[in-house]
Parts: sequence; C-alpha cells; structure tokens
Amino acid sequence: MADFMARLVIRNALFFGNGKASSLLVPWATFTDPEVAHVGEYEDDLKKRGVAYDIYKKSFNEVDRAILDSETSGYVRILTKAKSDKILGATIVGSHAGDMISEISVAMQYNIGLGSIASVIHPYPTQAEAIRQAGDLYNKTRLTPTVARLLRNLTAYRRS
Repeated sequence: MADFMARLVIRNALFFGNGKASSLLVPWATFTDPEVAHVGEYEDDLKKRGVAYDIYKKSFNEVDRAILDSETSGYVRILTKAKSDKILGATIVGSHAGDMISEISVAMQYNIGLGSIASVIHPYPTQAEAIRQAGDLYNKTRLTPTVARLLRNLTAYRRS
C-alpha cells in the first residue's frame, strides 16, 4: 500500500496529477488456512446503502484443480450491480485466494464485467477456473426464456 501511495505522490507532483489515495481500489488477503482475500464492497455495506446487487458463488468442490489437489474447501463469491455484470466486490476463501483476488481487482479497476471474465481463456486446470465459472453463472442469467426456447428448437432441428 505504501508503494502505491508513493507512486501517487510522485505522479501528482511530477505530472500535475490529481489522484487521491481514497480512490485506490485496495485488495487484501489473510494468509491463514484457508486463505481469505477480498476486494471492493461488502454485502452488509451494500444493504445499508440500499444498493441492489446479485451474488455469484462458485464452490471449490466444483473446480477440477481443487479436486485434484484435495483443496475443495472454500469458494469464490462475487457481488455485481443488480442485473449487470459490473463487479462491486468479491471474496475468495480457499487455497491461493491471495493470488486469485488480483484478477478481480484488475477487472474492477478497469471496469471489466463478470461476463467478460467468463470469455477469457484460463489455464486448465487451475483454481482460478472458479472465477471464470462464476462469470458463466452470470452469463446464464442473461438467457431469457425466449432465447432458451429458440436454442432448444435449434438444437432439436440440428439433431433431426
């Protein structure tokens, strides 16, 4: 954190910037067993402010790498603005959580939505697949009944 604050001071002083430390997106991690990492807003804070949000949660017991490594306890939990893929906050509990939170931090910093994360090819098998799979959960919500019916009909037609 001190490194980024120093960079901010230098950028403001040398390049006439107006960045503020309060605008920094600061992820944190606790290196316990299991690790816990978080970035952005907390659900309680969103509730208190009356912000509508959706939750996308993927347990590590559904992630192939976690199963292979016998590290299935934990989850990835991502909060998005209601009916949107804008990420408001995320918590990861499990092995490598401190490493994995960076992907979500970058997405939040540069306004990359959860749906877009799902379209990024992740190395397989890795624990980070849980983040991509959470993005898949978001994308499934975009499948309206009409589109689902059209896809079923198309699939049935192609199979006949």
